[in-house]
Amino acid sequence: MTATTRGVLYPARLPSLHRIPAPEPVSALVRWFWIPEWDIAPGRSSRQHVVAYPASNLVVEADGVGFAGPTTRRSHRDLRGRGWAVGALLRPAAVPAFVDDPAALRDAYRQLHTAPPDPPGRYPADLHAGDLHAGDLYAGDLYRAVTETMTAAGPDAGARRERAVAVFTAWLMERIPAPTAAGRTANALADLIETDPTVRRIEDAADRLGVSSRTLQRLAATHVGLSPAAMIRRRRLQEAAQRLRDDPSVSLAELAADLGYADHAHLTNEFRRVLGLTPSGYRREVSGEARES
Repeated sequence: MTATTRGVLYPARLPSLHRIPAPEPVSALVRWFWIPEWDIAPGRSSRQHVVAYPASNLVVEADGVGFAGPTTRRSHRDLRGRGWAVGALLRPAAVPAFVDDPAALRDAYRQLHTAPPDPPGRYPADLHAGDLHAGDLYAGDLYRAVTETMTAAGPDAGARRERAVAVFTAWLMERIPAPTAAGRTANALADLIETDPTVRRIEDAADRLGVSSRTLQRLAATHVGLSPAAMIRRRRLQEAAQRLRDDPSVSLAELAADLGYADHAHLTNEFRRVLGLTPSGYRREVSGEARES
């Protein structure tokens, strides 16, 4: 499976995208950093559709810093002009440092403050569960460091991206505490679901990790914001979309059986519910784009 494009529904439309592994000091907090860069002709736009990983992201862009919660459906963004972003795909262990209830931020994007409070002091602590913690709302130093790096003059784009990851990493090391035991187990749950296609039920994951299903439900609620079952369904959908792109001749019945769906109708219903189109319709779209590219 292509690591760079997994989750991207229409890779042919993709601008430059780089996924950089998390440096060792933050490998328990971040799965990878992702850096898209684009330069769209005036008057044009490029719509990017994603079926995202079951995780949250911390994103620095030209207009600020935001925390994106886990998604429950396909999402898109229209790219225009010239721009960039530097995002960190957060591992579950990092999430409690930013949000009390990640489920309350499903399909939501919250902007962090990048200007110091006026008058000086902490930002108001009148936040409710599901909002970012008051003490972590200020990200002006992260914003300035990443923006200065990404907009620096010079021809070596690769070195610029590596430097952006380095300053992002340094900020996380200063702000985010080491993972707790619960965070490490939540990481193990996410890794298992992501990498082992034989895990098709929460009971499978509980058996492999040596904990109860109830424990995994609780950890997923506090560290992901989606249930383990939803995480498994997301992996299967990403795999289904990837297979349809890579092997247009695969039958839906074969694909459904390979991924553990009851039948191809179950696959079609899940595909339509989350992505808004049928597997057959999606296959026609990506096959047409492949022929045109």
